[in-house]
Amino acid sequence: MIDFSEIPSPAYVMEESLLRKNLALIRSVKDRADVDIILAFKAFALWKAFPIIKEYIRRSTASSPWEAQLALDEMGSKAHTYSPAYTEKDFPLIMACSSHITFNSLSQFRRFYKDILANPDKISCGLRINPEYSEIETDLYNPAAPGSRLGIIREELGEYLPEGVEGLHFHTLCESSSYALENTLTQVEAKFGDLLPQIKWLNMGGGHLITRKNYDTEHLIKLLSDFKKKYPNLKIILEPGAAFVWQTGVLVSSVVDIVENRGIKTAILNVSFTCHMPDCLEMPYKPTVRGACQEPVKGKPTYRLGGNSCLSGDYMGDWSFDKELKIGDKIVFEDMIHYTIVKTTMFNGIPHPVLCLRKTDNSLEIYRDFGYEDYKKRMC
Repeated sequence: MIDFSEIPSPAYVMEESLLRKNLALIRSVKDRADVDIILAFKAFALWKAFPIIKEYIRRSTASSPWEAQLALDEMGSKAHTYSPAYTEKDFPLIMACSSHITFNSLSQFRRFYKDILANPDKISCGLRINPEYSEIETDLYNPAAPGSRLGIIREELGEYLPEGVEGLHFHTLCESSSYALENTLTQVEAKFGDLLPQIKWLNMGGGHLITRKNYDTEHLIKLLSDFKKKYPNLKIILEPGAAFVWQTGVLVSSVVDIVENRGIKTAILNVSFTCHMPDCLEMPYKPTVRGACQEPVKGKPTYRLGGNSCLSGDYMGDWSFDKELKIGDKIVFEDMIHYTIVKTTMFNGIPHPVLCLRKTDNSLEIYRDFGYEDYKKRMC
């Protein structure tokens, strides 16, 4: 157990032992299914932890020039890169840092393929396809919603893929099960199956929450193995992000004030939902607080938890506790490593939490402690 009295507040604390447990499972699936599983930086890009990740997984996927450069600089390998759109300014860096480049449209492919042909390094090109099927219920995260800007629908492709296209890529999952992938593959085959013999690789995107409790990894392995037998010409690629760091760490905060309005007590914290837990407001979802009842319990002290920015909606609620909260009490939000650190802001000049790793020997390594100069540099 973590002794939170020894943890700075606010702080993100990732546990090395939990990270290694996830990585071992992911590598096992990769090896048993004989597929490539690579890390998606959009969910986790804490590069000081990459030496641990590289013991298990060596490749990564990028969605921008800077992510691609991070892959080369800190993972030590070129990225599988996809972006909704590339520019002439950024494409030379994309090529220098990428082994695979996936294009979101035929026009983007035609625009930049000449640059790839002129590039001395071999780069494998792909197209993102849209099977127009997804089981994601939140439109914000649904890339197959009607009118989506992401991916090419079947009607836009002819009988044969353009010369130079070696792969196809789809991404329609979000924290999904292997059964959602199975249903998606049915749709992919129905709409794009005639094109699969023409390519060398198929990237099944992210959203595979392999490390979630009760995820059916045996079903996933069989599904992928059977698909490979059906299409022996294909190298299969999965690029989950959240699965790598699912339930590997927490966000530690402290109560700085308690206010009451019309019978609602709010514990104001030294963290912000909009700055440090933006997915809670975007998804939205209510995070789990360690040691608290996740829904109000009659007769127990109950509080709304509020952030320390001036945004009126910077709060979530309500939780019940075994005893009254007081100023200085630690509030610990569970599972706050994926899609949090990568999306944080310094809106309102709110200080950024310290980034920490709790190592397997229980010592605490401070990756980074932020100060005023970090905020000032971001503003100009």
